[in-house]
Amino acid sequence: MDWLDALILGIVQGLAEYLPISSSGHLEICREILGLKLPGAEALEFDIVLHVATVLSTIVVLWNEFVPLCKSFFTIARDDKFFYVCKILLSCIPVAIVGLFFKDFVEQFFGNGLLVVGICLLVTALLLTFAYLFRNPQRERTEGIKGHDITWLDAFIIGCAQSIAVLPGLSRSGTTIATGLLLGDKRDKIAQFSFFMVIIPILGEALLSAKDLMAGEGVSGSVGTLPLLVGFLASFIVGCLACKWMLNIVKKGKLIWFALYCVIAGVLCIVW
Repeated sequence: MDWLDALILGIVQGLAEYLPISSSGHLEICREILGLKLPGAEALEFDIVLHVATVLSTIVVLWNEFVPLCKSFFTIARDDKFFYVCKILLSCIPVAIVGLFFKDFVEQFFGNGLLVVGICLLVTALLLTFAYLFRNPQRERTEGIKGHDITWLDAFIIGCAQSIAVLPGLSRSGTTIATGLLLGDKRDKIAQFSFFMVIIPILGEALLSAKDLMAGEGVSGSVGTLPLLVGFLASFIVGCLACKWMLNIVKKGKLIWFALYCVIAGVLCIVW
């Protein structure tokens, strides 16, 4: 992999992590187009760097909300922010179970090429369309506890949606946001919750992957410092822009256009 390949993949990761079009699916598409066949250890190393970069972009963009949540949780203040973090932790349980007990099964899907990616992109389009057509405007207008329209049950259901979205082509942000909209949660809250709830799973997966690299074959090979640096910076900078963009898009309810894009991309993947 050279620095240009890393730049392209970093840009794609930064965009697709937040936009409802599937980062894992689009990385697979780009690798196919670019003809990149990285050894398992090098691909794992590069993916860790890209995902950590997008987590950092989430924290930077939502810094004013992130810091008070951390302070409240770690001081056990028992206020609204504390329970908000508890809901985030609750939403992470389903994906943690999938990651710990069904990791090999999920990885089999990544080995099936663009066919699975295409099918999952079509499923993503379907979810986004349902969220647009069958959302609950009446509940969206209902005033609940300020800043906490997402209930405990909503958080768990959204977490279950995130656990399914580990499949390549099934957008994590699209699935979780669409699920929240279908549940009737307010638009300006569900996108932020969706971006916060992915921080723990991504960092957890990165730590486990790093452990595998240190203990296994990863120590013998590396993508290289320049591609890793370029990929990290591209993913971080584009991720910051995409995160802000997506927060505004969800507020305006314009997800249907991404559904159309996913249909086109899904069909092209299947045909390819």
